[in-house]
Amino acid sequence: MKLLIKNGSVIDPAGDALSRMDLLIENGKIALLEQGLDVEADRTIDAAGLMVAPGLVDMHVHLRDPGFTYKEDILTGTAAAARGGITSLVCMANTNPVTDSPEQIRYILDQARQGSGVHVYPAGAVSLGLKGLELTDAEALKKAGAAALSDDGCNVDNADLMRDALIRARGLHLPILSHCEDTSMAGNRALNEGRVSRQLWMEGRPAIAEEIMVMRDAMLAEETGAAVHICHVSTAKSVSIIRSMKKKGVSITCETCPQYFTLTEDEILTQGSLARVNPPLRTQKDVHGIVSGLRDGTIDAIATDHAPHSAEEKARPLAKAPSGMVGLETSLALSLTHLYHTGKLELPALIRRMTYNPANILHLHHKGRLAIGADGDVTVFDPNESWVIDPEQFASKGRNTPFSGWTVKGRVKYTIAGGRVIYEEGL
Repeated sequence: MKLLIKNGSVIDPAGDALSRMDLLIENGKIALLEQGLDVEADRTIDAAGLMVAPGLVDMHVHLRDPGFTYKEDILTGTAAAARGGITSLVCMANTNPVTDSPEQIRYILDQARQGSGVHVYPAGAVSLGLKGLELTDAEALKKAGAAALSDDGCNVDNADLMRDALIRARGLHLPILSHCEDTSMAGNRALNEGRVSRQLWMEGRPAIAEEIMVMRDAMLAEETGAAVHICHVSTAKSVSIIRSMKKKGVSITCETCPQYFTLTEDEILTQGSLARVNPPLRTQKDVHGIVSGLRDGTIDAIATDHAPHSAEEKARPLAKAPSGMVGLETSLALSLTHLYHTGKLELPALIRRMTYNPANILHLHHKGRLAIGADGDVTVFDPNESWVIDPEQFASKGRNTPFSGWTVKGRVKYTIAGGRVIYEEGL
């Protein structure tokens, strides 16, 4: 099977380059990349006026399968990912049963083979049952197909256990994706501790609950020589800690999500439970800190933390509703709108944080770039097309987004995985 993409502006995030090129994918791999290609192909896509980028790599997704398939399943989740230009994703382990055994890893991989064609990489749990008491068999999880370890949704509060996990993961070359919130401080509180929580007379989640664990895990990484990745960074001080530790040579990487560079805690006042996420939306100062971290490279990746819930669950009062919002179908558009079109990030730098960087952190070295021999995973998008976010049009079962009705700029036209078109706008 040969797929030819012509006349597009090709973004190679590995080199921060953007140039007019044609691209040929053959047998699932990029075979040719040059100007004015004149070759026969089974299909040709004219990408004139469009951007041609590596398929997006989302390293933080909740597919809810098994156990919570009324919220999402692997089929609907991967369909949503394809609509958002995402060709590879890591799904988290807080399922029911927890993804803490080789059998659960194999179940997810088997289900994914029936999906849209998006590459699914399961994260195995750090601890059995996400209880933070006993480590999983990381070697067995890796052999079954786990791409990372994470207790996301729960923090590994026991520092000794986290230290042991990092040491084991170092030997296996498995990244650990750390939730980073001190459970005793965060509890199940619904919003940031600050002006809005006081206005609503509610207990809040203090920023220090995140920051103290970011510092702890950074120090553990420094002491063990292991690599740690910090999930969903939400505070300016967390960015500062990570920046400082990187300068010391510590093997620490991190991600943030669109909600943390677009929204503040004030959103709770107008959207209530739809704006409840974990960690919570913070202050404008924190938003500035997140943008600063993205600009200077302290924040390596943009992920979604896609967390679908049913409409009934999100309709509960703020204190009783679950945390999370969907993001697979809006992350690229929100990032383009609020980072690229505002001049905060150049386009190759933005795409790097959604492709090349997360692929490297996950050791997916054939993903995240456009180069001869790399996997034929490509996203073709119009960076300037405006559209209105309408949750009723989502492929995801989840409709829980605070971005409903927002006008954004940047629309996916084609998503290609392994040389096969898995999403085409209008079809």
